Amino acid sequence: MSALTIRKATTADLPAIIAMLADDELGKSREDGSTPPNPAYVKAFAAIEADANQFMAVAEADGQVIGCLQLSFIPGLSRTGMWRGQIEGVRVASSHRSAGIGHKLLQWAIGECRRRGCGLVQLTTDKSRRDAKRFYEDLGFVAVHEGMKLTL
Repeated sequence: MSALTIRKATTADLPAIIAMLADDELGKSREDGSTPPNPAYVKAFAAIEADANQFMAVAEADGQVIGCLQLSFIPGLSRTGMWRGQIEGVRVASSHRSAGIGHKLLQWAIGECRRRGCGLVQLTTDKSRRDAKRFYEDLGFVAVHEGMKLTL
C-alpha cells in the first residue's frame, strides 16, 4: 500500500463512504447502498460541505478511498466558551482493517481539533461495538459520560 493521504471528501467519494458505512452488522440494516446514491446522502453531503464547522474526511491509498470520518466543531458556552470536536461515522474498508488506518484517521482528527482550538474531542460508539470501544480507549478516550439518543 502506498502512503496514506487524509483529505476533504468530495461528492465523487460518496459511493465509497456509503459502502463503508453499510459494511457492518449495524450499518447493513440502516444504510442504503444503491447506485446512484440515495438523494438523502447527496443532500446531507451538500450540507456538510456548506458548513465551515463540518469536515468529511477520507483516507486514501493507491487512489482508493479506504477510510472516513466526519469531524464537527461545536461552539459552546459551558467550560468558559470551549469548543469541542465531535467525531462521527469512523469507518475503515473491511479489506484494510487492522492495518493502522483507523489510528491514523483518529490522530489526524485529534490534531485538527487542536489546530481549531478545541478544548476536548468527543465521540460516541454503539454499545455493541466492543472492538471499537477498545480501539478508542487505546487512543486515550475515556467513557466519562453516559450517552443518550432519541430516534425521531
